[in-house]
Amino acid sequence: MKPCNFEYHAPRTVDEAIQLASTLENSKLLAGGQTLMPMLNFRFAQPDHVIDLNNIRELQGIAVSGNTLRIGAMTRQRDIQQSAEVRAAAPLIPEAYTFVSHPQIRNRGTLGGSLCHLDPASEQPCFLAAQGASLHVQGPSGRRSVPIADWTLAYMTPQIEPEEILVHIECDLWPKGHGWAFTEFARRQGDYAIVGVAALAACDDRRRISAISVALCGLAAGPVRLHGFEEQAVGQPADDAIIGASEAAARAVEAMADAHVSSDYRQHLAGVLAGRAVRTAFQRMSHAEKA
Repeated sequence: MKPCNFEYHAPRTVDEAIQLASTLENSKLLAGGQTLMPMLNFRFAQPDHVIDLNNIRELQGIAVSGNTLRIGAMTRQRDIQQSAEVRAAAPLIPEAYTFVSHPQIRNRGTLGGSLCHLDPASEQPCFLAAQGASLHVQGPSGRRSVPIADWTLAYMTPQIEPEEILVHIECDLWPKGHGWAFTEFARRQGDYAIVGVAALAACDDRRRISAISVALCGLAAGPVRLHGFEEQAVGQPADDAIIGASEAAARAVEAMADAHVSSDYRQHLAGVLAGRAVRTAFQRMSHAEKA
């Protein structure tokens, strides 16, 4: 099938895009097109207007300033994955992108498009949850910041209004020498995760945990952070934290079931993968210190 008739708009500024989104009824924003284009072709979406964000330069780019990493919402996933700045500042992110779909998809897909589509199994909200990211949106009333923990309102429903645009994402950086890991279980390479886990860890001079962050995807409508475990783990030896992460992940939520796996299976996977991710994060931290 082919799309129904629509009027195409290509604004060059965020303000122009917001004006169009605010005044045009039944409009859709076009980012990388990896979700919207198939929906148009099958006529699952039948907008009267399509607003293409690809010509807006202020929505693109990567910058590190002080202790903050900033990524434009229209930055291609491949560009983030291959960025030397991102790899040096937040190595969890490029590692996680090796699990995101396939190279052809990452060449076109954008970080902002994935966050606004908000599939429960998407890796990108998961690793941003581990990084403690904030999402900055702009609309007719100005700009506002949404913590990643508050971004998911319901299943595939982000906290953004139809006339608002996701502008950029910011992450606070972890200290030099921290450990990181991303792992997941999927039916095939490039598929959405059945369960995915992102982990970050740092230790003090006594090799006890000074900070740790663990987030999971595939269990619920949005990413799940193990806040209770993280608070209790501070001051513990690494080996205790590996066990604690596994136990906390397995009971974090009542995992959703679908045609692929049961809720119990997902919760078991969460425990196994969380333990593996935390162990890898600690191993990498040790290697970084020796280097």
